[in-house]
Formats: sequence, structure tokens, C-alpha cells
Amino acid sequence: MAETKRMTTEEVVGYLLEGEGLDFLRESLAWVVQQLMEAEVSELIGAERGERTPERLTHRNGYRSRSWSTRAGELELAIPKIRRGSYFPSFLEPRKRSEQALVSVVQEAYVAGVSTRKVDQVVESLGLRISKSEVSRICQGLDEQVEAFRSRPLEGRYPYLWLDAKVEKVRDGGRVVPKALVLAYAVHESGYREVIGLDVGECETEAFWKGFLRSLVKRGLQGVQLVVSDAHAGLKAAIAQTLECPWQRCTVHFLRETLGHVRKDQQGMVAALLRPIFNADDQETARQLVGDALERLRKPLPKVAGLLADAEEDLLAFYSFPPMHWPKLRSTNPLERVNREIGRRTDVVGIFPNDKALIRLAASVVIEQNDEWLVGHRYLSSHSLEAVLNDYKKDNNPEEARELTAA
Repeated sequence: MAETKRMTTEEVVGYLLEGEGLDFLRESLAWVVQQLMEAEVSELIGAERGERTPERLTHRNGYRSRSWSTRAGELELAIPKIRRGSYFPSFLEPRKRSEQALVSVVQEAYVAGVSTRKVDQVVESLGLRISKSEVSRICQGLDEQVEAFRSRPLEGRYPYLWLDAKVEKVRDGGRVVPKALVLAYAVHESGYREVIGLDVGECETEAFWKGFLRSLVKRGLQGVQLVVSDAHAGLKAAIAQTLECPWQRCTVHFLRETLGHVRKDQQGMVAALLRPIFNADDQETARQLVGDALERLRKPLPKVAGLLADAEEDLLAFYSFPPMHWPKLRSTNPLERVNREIGRRTDVVGIFPNDKALIRLAASVVIEQNDEWLVGHRYLSSHSLEAVLNDYKKDNNPEEARELTAA
């Protein structure tokens, strides 16, 4: 009997990494990772391709290409896209996106000749020696992902919306000017939170905010029952004209502003009068606490009393919603945490060479955060949102609301 020739492990590996074996390995790897991505997307949206299930959260929306360097060579992946939210393959390390954006921003600043000593130190520590064409290629790939995220359609209803802005330095027309990086964050009717909008404006004017909010509506934003933000006059006017819904003034910003109008030895007393207003058992109790605070403040601190009296309705707007939502509706703290993470990255750059570079880095950080929220726990339970959503139906579709109540 002829002896069967066997290959050692090293010989098999060598065969697969050379010649015809390499083609087989590359094709096999491409097929495996494609199946893995399809399985991950099915789990994320709650349904297989073409399947109808009550658990479905959204739908597939084509593919986007992405190169992936492997030992078997470079593979061209077809990454599935979804209509609501975003998907990034688990095996590609999504955290790499923002670091790549940070590197590309620093590179672009250096190439544009606007680097400072701080940026030079970063470039040196990262050991960057990359050509302009390579910088352009990296930025173009990131810009495609960022644009897809910023222009994605918004499906379903978003009962709660938070708006905030962060000032960054950007080079414009040969000058370094402060610009507003604005962020819109919302809770979807399913209970998951999302970052639904991001842009850069010359300043926080009413015209800019109106244009930003209109762009969200154009993409499908609907069902907003409450907007939470700081007390910027232009933003408040834009909300009233564009969304026509109640507005909640951030209680944290109000308290911080109020304490800035009193002496340090008076701050403890003022805080002790104001904080219970935002933690009352109901709106009636909160209004009584406002009355008590005004009585205590009118004589020693008339300016603070005036601020509180003028802001009363806007500060107590959140009490009209379900009590379990109150801690999350009375301030923009959730957005500020995202802003701090953006700031941690933007501080490395200092001065951005243009608006696009700022959007690229900020959006890359935000996309990562958004991915984590969409696969994490619900921010608010869908059950607790029913009353809010029903109120929206009564106001906008009375007939549908009656059918829902009858059911």
C-alpha cells in the first residue's frame, strides 16, 4: 500500500500564505467575515433579512465599502448599513475611528502650516511622517463615514431632545475665531438615546439654530414633546418657531449662573433655597418652594429673585412629564458628558485648520458613543414613554389616539 504523504502544520500554513493557497484563504476569510457581519446586523435590528418580526427596530439600508488589511492580503469589505443608528463590525475595533480622526486632524494642521508648539509636540510623540496625499486619503475615508452619520434619516418619534454647544477655536480667513460646535441628542420612542445632529456655526445666532433645527426636521425628526437646553435667546426663539413644543431650561446652568451673581459667603444659602425646587415631589410643591425662595431673596438679593421669577415656568416645565423621567429632563448633563469627551480630544489639537477638521474629529467621537448607546441598555423604558407618545398622538392625530385608547 502506497504511503500517504502528510503535510505538517508549518507546511499547511506556508501553502495557504503563498500562491494558490493564498487566494483560497483570502476568499474564505472574506466569506466568513461577511457572514459574521450579516449575523451581527440581524441581531442589532432584531430580524433576519426579509423577516417580519415585532422585535424589529429598523431596516437594512445597503452597504458601504471598507478596506481591511490582513495577513492574507487586503480585503474589500461590504459593511451593512442600517436606516436608524449605525453598525460597525466588532472585529474591526470601532474605537480606532476617533484616534484616526485625531491623527488626521493633527496631520492636516501641520500640513496647513498652522501648527503650534503643542501640535509639534504631538506630531513628534506620534512619530508622524506622512505625505499630503496620504493625509488626504485618510481624511476622505473618515469624511464619508461622518457624512453618512450626519445625514442619515431619522425614523420614528423622538419625544425628548437636548441641545448644547461647545466653543472651539478654528482658523478662518487667516484669523483664529471661536466657533460653536452644536450637538443634538434625543431619546427615541424605543427608549434608546441617540446623537441625531452635529454641526459647526459662526456663532449661536437664532438664524443658525433655526437652520440646524430645520435640517433635523427635514431628515425626519418628529414627535418632540420637550426640548432641554441652556437659556440662549436665539436658541429659545428657534425652538418656538421650528418645533413648537415646550422648552426646559437647564437647571444646572441656571444654578451656576445664579451663584455667579452673589458673594461666595452667600452661595451656600442660595443653593440651599434653589436645589429643593428641582427635586420636589410634584409641580405644586415646587411652585410653593419657588414662592418661599422669592420671599427669602427679594430683600437681600433682588437680582437673584428677579432671575428666579422670570425663569420659573421654564425651570419647572419637566414636572409636566412622567416622574420617572424628571432626573433626566431637568438638565443637559447627559450632553455635557459627551462634550467633555470631545473636549479631551480637541484639546490636543488646540486650533483647528477649518470647520471640516473640527466636524471630522467631533463626529468620530460621537459615532462611537452612539454605537455604544444603541447596543446598550434603554435610557428610558418604552412602557414609561407610552403616556408621552399618546399625548403626541392626541395633539397630532386625534382619530388614531381614540383607536389606541379603545384598544
